[in-house]
Amino acid sequence: MNAAAVRPGGERRWEERVQRAAHPLVYPLLSRVRRPAVRVPGIGVLVTDAGLLRGVLLDTASFTKTGPGSPAELWTPVLGPSVLLNMEGVDHLALRRRLAPLFAPAFVGELTRATVGAAAARLTERLVAGESIDLVAEVRDYAGRVISRLVGLDRDDIGEELFARVSAVTGYVRLARPRFTPTQVAVARSVLAELTEHARLAYHGDASTVPGRMRELGLSEDEAMGAVGAFVLTGTETLVSYLPRLVAILHDTGWLARLAADRALVDAAVAEGLRVTTPSPVMLRSVRAETAVGGVRVHPGDRLVLATFLADRAAGAFDPVGNPAASLKQLWFGAGVHFCLGAPLAMAQIDTTLGAVLDAAAAAPLRIAGRRAQRGTLIPAYARLALSR
Repeated sequence: MNAAAVRPGGERRWEERVQRAAHPLVYPLLSRVRRPAVRVPGIGVLVTDAGLLRGVLLDTASFTKTGPGSPAELWTPVLGPSVLLNMEGVDHLALRRRLAPLFAPAFVGELTRATVGAAAARLTERLVAGESIDLVAEVRDYAGRVISRLVGLDRDDIGEELFARVSAVTGYVRLARPRFTPTQVAVARSVLAELTEHARLAYHGDASTVPGRMRELGLSEDEAMGAVGAFVLTGTETLVSYLPRLVAILHDTGWLARLAADRALVDAAVAEGLRVTTPSPVMLRSVRAETAVGGVRVHPGDRLVLATFLADRAAGAFDPVGNPAASLKQLWFGAGVHFCLGAPLAMAQIDTTLGAVLDAAAAAPLRIAGRRAQRGTLIPAYARLALSR
């Protein structure tokens, strides 16, 4: 598809294709829900209203990440008990404080420049020179560079095969299945063991590596390895999903050329892209205390499925000028004590990559030469997005 073929609403049609390709049954089912909260047999209590969803995230007395049907049921058998994904209370806050310096703006800015800065500059040059680039493969390479730094590996040691295995692990997640099977747990542990073998060596080295820095920040070896595993599993596919989808939306709406000429609304466009794509489309909580959500009575042990993608999309179509994302306070990253700790690193990588694309678009108009949605994946994504002059 070229720029001339884009019609109004084209970005919505492609986003629908991407979502349906990932979840051909569940996505249409959930998208038909019009109530703010409803009990869905075999899944749990589905919450689709942004205000209710934020209220659940902020109410850690009534809702938890560690009960039945929660993230802990999924990830504790794989990552161990001490990662932010599956912790609550004082232990969670203590670990979060120790990890916080790794996500300070200065640290993530330098990490991004050191790992992907030169590659992003070359991306601009290659696009301006007329090369057709698969942005999905490009962003995956960038994610590999960051992961390499996180786990103490040489970049060449993380290839497509390992990425495919990591993707297979996250692909095990199903809304109707609250935990992994024993076989899936064994496979996931083997993938992470391959990564953390190198991270353990780095942990005992100097602080020039992230695992070594974790040791200096007071993390135990097990805590550091759990954190590395969580970063790999939750951060890789999110970025590889979001950046190509953002560029596709900017292209299809005409905003790519507009932002290339005037960067004033770049931040709003990035936020709007996060809102309408919601790379982490669902969050899970377990009910801790008898209460009600949107008029639905919930009981201890009930599972809440927080449909962030529906709550975010309810604010309307992609609109950097009106910027309805601003009212949602980055709901796609969570809220309260569980707001995504890695958000600053994700934003640094987003800003660097998008800046490279916009620099190229400022030199010569860019078009999408071809695209294909990824099928059967946890995080809706493009399998291929070819960008060229």
